[in-house]
Amino acid sequence: MAKTSVVRTVPFKAIWARAEKRKGGAKALEKLLPKKPDMKALAKLADDRILAEITQRVFSAGFAWSVIENKWLAFEKAFLGFMPAKLIFQPDDFWEALLSDTRIVRNGAKIASVRENAAFVQEIAKEHGSFGRFLAQWPSSDQIGLLNLLGKRGSRLGGNTGQMFLRFIGWDGFVTSQDVVACLRDAGLDIATEAKSKGDLAKVQAQFNAWAAETHLPYVHLSRICAMSIGENRPAR
Repeated sequence: MAKTSVVRTVPFKAIWARAEKRKGGAKALEKLLPKKPDMKALAKLADDRILAEITQRVFSAGFAWSVIENKWLAFEKAFLGFMPAKLIFQPDDFWEALLSDTRIVRNGAKIASVRENAAFVQEIAKEHGSFGRFLAQWPSSDQIGLLNLLGKRGSRLGGNTGQMFLRFIGWDGFVTSQDVVACLRDAGLDIATEAKSKGDLAKVQAQFNAWAAETHLPYVHLSRICAMSIGENRPAR
């Protein structure tokens, strides 16, 4: 990854202190933080669970998450437990039948992405032993490189969907949510209100790398604290 210089921004301790004040103190803030990512557990995660999470994030994108969650057991059955080896050998008739399967959300493009991502997961697993092992070995200091790979080799995993997949699967990374971007801009980082360009994402990565070096916190905690330090003071998600 090309090096990107970090402009002088406020130290993370100031952002951290603001989040603590907004959330009722250090202990209250700590309770709102997720568990520290466990890379050993991620490395052992089965490929079917990786594909299941990819699929849930893809179907949730632009849709009410609660609807997908309520249908999820049916999704598991309809997609054969998300076993990549089984799915990649299913004939066209299997996939065409899903277009009229009322148990799931019948979005043709997203259904097709499951077939494509099953092949993607299996390819990565063959290269690295398992998809979970591949993720566990990828450094948080190059999240942008990982997102680029997901976007190019996976299906419908670009942008925020890829970030949310990494967050939900337990990989240690940041999410460029509205609040996180607002926090970064408030700290002095020169990025757009929606950090989507390669240049802006490189700046975001460099800033999180600097804050990680400053605090020794996991990236997921940096991201969550940043989000809770600004904007509407809503409960942590």
